Amino acid sequence: MASAHEQFRNLAWKCGLAATHQRQVIYEAVIATPGHHSVETVYAEVRRRTPSISLATVYNNLRLFVEHGLLREVSPHSSMLLVEGNLAPHHHLICTRCKAVQDLEVADFVNVKKLARQAPRGFDLSQPLVEVFGLCRRCSAKS
Repeated sequence: MASAHEQFRNLAWKCGLAATHQRQVIYEAVIATPGHHSVETVYAEVRRRTPSISLATVYNNLRLFVEHGLLREVSPHSSMLLVEGNLAPHHHLICTRCKAVQDLEVADFVNVKKLARQAPRGFDLSQPLVEVFGLCRRCSAKS
């Protein structure tokens, strides 16, 4: 199995991206910990290894990684950029109070063929994603 370092270099090469040290550190910060990461949390982690890196560099590279399919954007309609390394098809549970996001690993949750037939003509259904909103366990307990 390839190390995270080798994995990133191979992915960057396939996408035509330069595999710089800064990009390597940013990518590894996201995939090292499962979950959904804001730009600020990635920036805080990356600064431990590369103190001179800027928030703009982290943001721009996360956007670039999402654009090239190295990472996945969570809730792309949200005002805050969240990314994850889990590229497998899955859905999300989102707490309406604390905004926590949890993965819902149910592959057949959506009938993609039926959904594609219902989409407006010419709409290319590329990645069906369901976001279910509610209260997480912690917020429910506070109610």
